[in-house]
Amino acid sequence: MTPAARDLARQLGVAVIETARPPSTDRQVVALGTDHGGHPLKEHLKPALAELGYDVWDMGTHGPEPVDYPDFAVAVARAVAEGRAWRGIMIDGAGIGSAMAANKIRGVRAALCYDRTTAENAREHNDANVLTLGAGLIGTRLALEIVRTFLATPFGGGRHARRVEKINLLDAARG
Repeated sequence: MTPAARDLARQLGVAVIETARPPSTDRQVVALGTDHGGHPLKEHLKPALAELGYDVWDMGTHGPEPVDYPDFAVAVARAVAEGRAWRGIMIDGAGIGSAMAANKIRGVRAALCYDRTTAENAREHNDANVLTLGAGLIGTRLALEIVRTFLATPFGGGRHARRVEKINLLDAARG
């Protein structure tokens, strides 16, 4: 079920019974989503994430048919914001739209990263919890390097914590 369909069901008062669940293990769960443009890169990253010791929650799409990236970006972001996933990774053609959509979800700090430095900075300075990638702009080797860096870099805290708290307060101020 797409996030848009879930929202419509909620508005209509229809109860939705979830059947798709994140992996239930002690390992950290990474929610992984994509639109049609990022599907090949997602399929390349899934086994690599498993080899790195993460459980992957594949949130779709599952083929090359055209889909709307905001639906999948929101699904990944909600999984992270609700604590069902430790981190999220969303892939579309440029990564920009997915970052915009994911950042509309309260509690999400999505960052479009295009190299190791931006991935490290996103985590260390901004405590980003969702990574967005542009499949049309980076290759598989660089994408894997970005993902490894993003997932392995801890939040630096200290002076950065005050700034992240200011971002969190912006979330709290939204209606």
